Amino acid sequence: MTVSRALSGDAHVEAATRQRVQAAVKELGYSPNVAARNLARAASLHIGLLYNNPSAAYLNELLVGVLEQSSQAGCQIVLEKCGARNERSVIERLLRDDVGGIILPPPLSDSNIALEALHAAKVPFIAVATGRPEAEGLSVRIDDQEAAAAMARYLLSLGHRDIGFIVGAPNQTVSAHRQAGFETALREAGVPVRPEWVKQGSFTYRSGLEAAEEILGSGKRPTAIFASNDDMAAAALAVAHRLHLDVPKDLTIVGFDDTPLATTIWPALTTVRQPVAAMARKAVELLLEEIRLRRLGETLGPVQHVMNFTLMKRESSAAI
Repeated sequence: MTVSRALSGDAHVEAATRQRVQAAVKELGYSPNVAARNLARAASLHIGLLYNNPSAAYLNELLVGVLEQSSQAGCQIVLEKCGARNERSVIERLLRDDVGGIILPPPLSDSNIALEALHAAKVPFIAVATGRPEAEGLSVRIDDQEAAAAMARYLLSLGHRDIGFIVGAPNQTVSAHRQAGFETALREAGVPVRPEWVKQGSFTYRSGLEAAEEILGSGKRPTAIFASNDDMAAAALAVAHRLHLDVPKDLTIVGFDDTPLATTIWPALTTVRQPVAAMARKAVELLLEEIRLRRLGETLGPVQHVMNFTLMKRESSAAI
């Protein structure tokens, strides 16, 4: 208790005692456990939100959910942007700002550096839309592989057999899950996956433009393109318009996420609705409960909350 009071600047600690404590701290290289200090407080709670997502539409939906739930719960959100490979320093800065827990949306929810730093700090955190939920951690997600398979089966039901696919960012495991779902559905139907129609993207509009140009600029064109998110699907739609292809008469285009972008472009996009705002609200709810329980010396234990997806069938898709 004396050490705690000395480090917190309590005026009742004698100068000589404070000096001895500070000398011991320096000699031992001691640093306080910020997470434990936060959990011991009963004051207003701050939650850290890290972000490094290339899709502005996705980030907007995430923020809506986080801010709605945090406002209802009476906690404050500390927003921090991560650049390439600086996750550890950003997390350390958040901990110095006395956050009680941290929300990790994609792609940071799959970052080994971020996960290791949070485990080392022993701070409560939750991963959102991760493709590899930790067995002992907290996460909120959908079944990306099954969702992509469902969309591919829908395209097959429309009679499409020549289907292109734009893969998501390679640093996010959900990209591989969505590609696996697409390929699984085609194999089940006995339809070959054409490698020349499968192109790498990075969940950005620009990467979608480049991928769609490669797919549609090749010799034979597919009758449908499935992009791994709405930004890339919107880009594919722009390329189709530039090539004077009628969507969906000449080419069906579908996406993933159902961000507001999906209904602000023309034609409105058929897509997989991932309930991003609802996932964010659930993430805040679970994280706050974990923080509350840790104050009591307890824990929620491992929670992998899987939410439902929905196929949103709109004007960008049609039977051949």
